[in-house]
Amino acid sequence: MNKITLLFGLFIVLNSCIKNNPDPSWLEITAWDLIVNTAPNTNNAGVLTHDFSDAWVYVDNELVGVFELPVKIPLLISGDKVVKIFPAIKNNGISATKKIYPFVEIFEVTLNFIQNETITINPVTKYVSTVKFNIEDFEDTSTIITEGPTSSSSLTVANTPSIFDPAINETGFGRVLLDELNNQWIASTLFNENGAALNMNLPQGREVYLEIDYYNTNSVVSGLIGVGNSGITTNPNVQLNFQDASNVKWKKIYIDLKEAVSGMANIDYYEFSFEALIKAGETNTEINIDNIKAVYF
Repeated sequence: MNKITLLFGLFIVLNSCIKNNPDPSWLEITAWDLIVNTAPNTNNAGVLTHDFSDAWVYVDNELVGVFELPVKIPLLISGDKVVKIFPAIKNNGISATKKIYPFVEIFEVTLNFIQNETITINPVTKYVSTVKFNIEDFEDTSTIITEGPTSSSSLTVANTPSIFDPAINETGFGRVLLDELNNQWIASTLFNENGAALNMNLPQGREVYLEIDYYNTNSVVSGLIGVGNSGITTNPNVQLNFQDASNVKWKKIYIDLKEAVSGMANIDYYEFSFEALIKAGETNTEINIDNIKAVYF
């Protein structure tokens, strides 16, 4: 709440200053571009989809504000200034909760501001080279997702032309169809390598995120599973809300798992779970997911 109040205060002050000083310099920022990190020993980041919808903007290390992109910002400055732009996300898909995404680089540039002139910049970022990933991108016919014994529907790898987007899906995505008979989907991941359990070891007390691309007319709840000597611990976390069939599209969500991971004791490794029940009043719905990506240091 304090951060929101501070940013609102900055906005009021900025507006007031512009009215009293009608000759600002203008900074126009376009949408983010996420590119490949080509540094040596960089982990494979998979398909580079993103939804860095916002930016924290600093000029000479002073916070200007948090803005949804694209944006055009009036600034009461001139001359050479160092501009730093931090990629920001809607944390857990909540529009009111903006957070700097900790796994990608800051965009930094020195600009010469001139009153009444506009400088346009196209910010670019990439995952930092030390980030680790566990990824299911459905590029093979086999998948790490397995259904539970009570699931009446199952996931298949598909490339349905009507919703296929090569920028997101490359060759395929996971698809679940629900109807009146096959009305429930309960599944979990098992990250594996050459048939052996990989045992996804997520760090406690540090930033951990789950990224998912989704296209769905039925809600699905994602969860975290912890497996240890004392048994299995489950923690349902964020729901991917259904979209109306008339305007459904591919979306991306960033699910913050730091507290969930740290709240599980005596865990040997982690997995993800998914649960869905057909939407009330519907006879046919669908869940399509892709680029399931655990991201951590």
